[in-house]
Amino acid sequence: MHVLLTGGTGFIGHALCDHLLRGGHTLSVLTRDPDQGRARVPSPVRLLAALDDARDVEAVVNLAGEPLMAGRWNAVRKAAFRDSRLGTTQALVAWMARQAVRPRVLVSGSAIGYYGPRDDEALDESAAPGDDFAAQLCRDWETEAMRAEALDVRTCRVRIGIVLHPDGGALAKMLPPFRLGAGGPMGDGRQWMSWIHRDDLVRMIAWLLESDRAGGAYNGTAPAPVTNRDFARTLGKALHRPAVLPTPAFALRAGFGEMAQLLLTGQRVLPAHALAEGFAFRFPGLEDALADLLRG
Repeated sequence: MHVLLTGGTGFIGHALCDHLLRGGHTLSVLTRDPDQGRARVPSPVRLLAALDDARDVEAVVNLAGEPLMAGRWNAVRKAAFRDSRLGTTQALVAWMARQAVRPRVLVSGSAIGYYGPRDDEALDESAAPGDDFAAQLCRDWETEAMRAEALDVRTCRVRIGIVLHPDGGALAKMLPPFRLGAGGPMGDGRQWMSWIHRDDLVRMIAWLLESDRAGGAYNGTAPAPVTNRDFARTLGKALHRPAVLPTPAFALRAGFGEMAQLLLTGQRVLPAHALAEGFAFRFPGLEDALADLLRG
């Protein structure tokens, strides 16, 4: 297939490029800066500065979005979060509508923030959305993606959890203090962390592209979420370091403001839809996932 990606130069996107190329697909990546993006994607990938440069696209993966965890939130950053997600998705659907031959499938990113803070409640894809800022952002993002269904484009929404890989994301930020023996839980450590090995997420996205029966919402998380305290303990064990120094909630709120909510609350998310349709995780448990990610 010829696959068009947004967010293809990012932490998840560039790994997805590698995987899809190995699977024999042709790739085009939409990016604001093709010259800078060249260093982030394999050479066979075609880089596009404008959607209208895309031709003969059979599938679309939409992963574009300003990172939520890059610093304190304010009105300007919140507007950027919305525009980078909703605006890009609106543009993609409008572009699809203009095509004489439309893509067969859209796999569009979302996040488990869709569910809002939910304590110990087990959440599959049928669970109701939350009502905080992150949940409303995800709801609106998914609403824009679902407009592709009216164009007869098979549409999958992937609610992505905490993606683990030492190249970036949460694990890359956690490794330096944990390697020094200064890691530990955040706040009381009781909040749930619904994580996924990056390789499994990439495989899931490719599986959704290639499975003609796939459609609707899918939780992009491993089947065994853990509390933050258990995550810290398991990471410390994998690194042969103590992991008992908590970061107090007040310190996180002082440092990150409203964004600290994402660190101090969580969701116990289960990938029920993917499991029911036969997706097989290579790393369903955290201990094995971290052993693989930290090898070498």
